[in-house]
Amino acid sequence: MKNSFPPIALWALTLISLPIVGWILGEGWLLRGVSAAVLMQACAVTLILYQAWGLARTLKTLSALMALAYLTELLGSSTGLPFGKYHYTNILQPQLAGVPLLIPLAWLMMLPPAWAIGQIISPRRGALLAALAFTAWDLFLDPQMVGWGVWAWEIPGQYFGIPLSNYLGWLLISMLMTLILRPRALPRLPLALIYALTWALQTIGQGIFWGQPGPALVGFLVSGLFVLLAWRKLPAGALTV
Repeated sequence: MKNSFPPIALWALTLISLPIVGWILGEGWLLRGVSAAVLMQACAVTLILYQAWGLARTLKTLSALMALAYLTELLGSSTGLPFGKYHYTNILQPQLAGVPLLIPLAWLMMLPPAWAIGQIISPRRGALLAALAFTAWDLFLDPQMVGWGVWAWEIPGQYFGIPLSNYLGWLLISMLMTLILRPRALPRLPLALIYALTWALQTIGQGIFWGQPGPALVGFLVSGLFVLLAWRKLPAGALTV
């Protein structure tokens, strides 16, 4: 856990600084800051897994994860399956066939933390719980990114403009990816810490600074349920290790 603290702390400080960056330098720099935060969180997750798994398994698993994520997003933005019809704007660059290359990194930065949450709560039901925890995070993400114009839905839906089919798609795809990749011997505690910090910082940022109190409240309650369930399963003294 101690070896994982510096990259987690650096990522968290970057995320905390985003409102200041937006105020001082403007919205364009805010989106650059978001991109930097995604990269840093993905790097923190990669380092945590490398320390536990070694280079070969980490590269194999995360390369497969990002490839599957990219193909899913390419299929989704091209056909509307399985999320519903949406498209990316030109805000996030670079792009490959209309999909920003940052998007697979966003899957990488949060799916392994969701794996850890699911396995802590119930190893037997870890894949389903991980998919639910991952989908809960999108209750924050999608309204925020639509609000910032990063992507747009052809037909706005029931959840702050997001169609409910999007969340069914997230649930199905993330569970399928978990079953395919079969993540075992996870460094659960540092990954779960990343999930919990994302939950807390996203709630504060979206509720106070980004002007989206509705998604912030829903995300706080739903994603927070998984944080609470995982925290209750941790052995005494785990957070001091």
